[in-house]
Amino acid sequence: MRYILALDQGTTSSRAILFDHAGCVVAASQQEFRQIFPQPGWVEHDALEIWSTQLAVARDCIQKTPIRQEIPGPLAINSIAKLAPDAGSIAAIGITNQRETTVLWDRKTGQPVANAIVWQDRRTADRCDELRSQGHAELIQQKTGLVLDAYFSGAKLEWLLNKVPGVRARAERGELAFGTIDAWLVWNLTGGRVHVTDVSNASRTMLFNLHTMQWDDALLALFNIPVSVLPTVVASSGVVAQTDAALLGAAINIAGLAGDQQAATFGQACLQPGMAKNTYGTGCFMLMNTGSQPVTSQNQLLSTVGWRIGAAVGASRNTDTYCLEGSVFMGGATIQWLRDGLQIIDSAEQVQALAASVPDSGDVYLVPAFTGLGTPNWDPYARGALLGLTRGTTRAHIARAALEAIALQSADVFTAMSKDADLPLQELRVDGGASRNDLLMQMQADFSGVPVVRPLVTETTALGAAYLAGLAIGFWTGLDEIVSQWRVGRRFEPHMSLDARADKLVRWHKAVTRSGQWVEPRP
Repeated sequence: MRYILALDQGTTSSRAILFDHAGCVVAASQQEFRQIFPQPGWVEHDALEIWSTQLAVARDCIQKTPIRQEIPGPLAINSIAKLAPDAGSIAAIGITNQRETTVLWDRKTGQPVANAIVWQDRRTADRCDELRSQGHAELIQQKTGLVLDAYFSGAKLEWLLNKVPGVRARAERGELAFGTIDAWLVWNLTGGRVHVTDVSNASRTMLFNLHTMQWDDALLALFNIPVSVLPTVVASSGVVAQTDAALLGAAINIAGLAGDQQAATFGQACLQPGMAKNTYGTGCFMLMNTGSQPVTSQNQLLSTVGWRIGAAVGASRNTDTYCLEGSVFMGGATIQWLRDGLQIIDSAEQVQALAASVPDSGDVYLVPAFTGLGTPNWDPYARGALLGLTRGTTRAHIARAALEAIALQSADVFTAMSKDADLPLQELRVDGGASRNDLLMQMQADFSGVPVVRPLVTETTALGAAYLAGLAIGFWTGLDEIVSQWRVGRRFEPHMSLDARADKLVRWHKAVTRSGQWVEPRP
């Protein structure tokens, strides 16, 4: 029996999931790690803690491997012995990761020069304003498909080079390596032998040209990034390295790399142009497959690389798929805030029952702009707002408003995506931890006005990474086999009337306006 091991390194936890040939989960392990907030609007991670937790869950998952062997002889039908777990049963590893989070480390020691700057971090908003005032926004969008924003890695890397003492000189001497979390994990899994990133992660740095599919010299010059720190860009599906045998008990092929949202799109089998999914994780990220050519958004969406599948799956050349993307910064993290900040629930699982205990939000609106607003507003200076409170407001109303906020933000992205696609999207496939919340999914169907479809296997981010790795080694024969494995778990039909939906969106947009530009940009 052979399996694919997916390493799913997320914003709040490191996970490892083992998949069989049917795409089913056979083992899993997860560890949370610290969230570091040095200043308002700053978010950091300890990259060494990310690595240690990811290694720990990978080892734990391998220990849970269900390996069996038939005993020969007349009793073989009834006698099956379970063997000790063995890393040799792992056919390949696929890696998916929180995107844009920026790590800079020493090539000799493997020590990060500072904490990783997380994708949510807004410390470079002023720098992006400066570049915008200098007229660079259009050039950046034209080359990268991205909106000029602190969200992406380029300005974060520039900040590390300029602000950490001695770092720029070390980088220019070729002593340092930059990477998003995928590159950081591959580096450590290979004992520092391999420094690569895939096209999907590279396309989130604001340094990668969407049209040439290479690091862009003009953008590197704009951010003053020495080329020596950059990883080699590789396909999302293809063997790029083998793990150090001492780490996991065997030298295992690393054969799949993809940013978490692209991996989820692949795992949802959105393999034809026009298919869309929304992932409800720390944030919410909606992607639509646009085919073999990037589409320039007219509605503040991002154009991004979906994945590249290499010749290992039988193609005569590398094949690229592009996506349109809308990004909501606070999805499941909004529920975490109810738990850890307001402390009105003890666990995230309690929010559905609490929210369902009232028929509506009592006209209360929560705008979770704790780290600014993403698509379609792109306002790094917005901050969270809780509006419409009365003496009758209870924690149940606030909990319901929090769920509604997640769905309403995603409904705005869905509207923008429908306009860019120039066609009515017929359904929205959903995944991620919060997609298991039935009340939230019904809200999403009501506010978006289309069926919301939850698959039978909701671990689609990890599954997408597994599929990409498995395709590279022939574990799965091709895309048709992947499509055939996708199964509907539950379908949520919209029930809200057109008038009620319109009224709700008007009130929501009024609340969003009130939260905008709350922080004054520094001169």
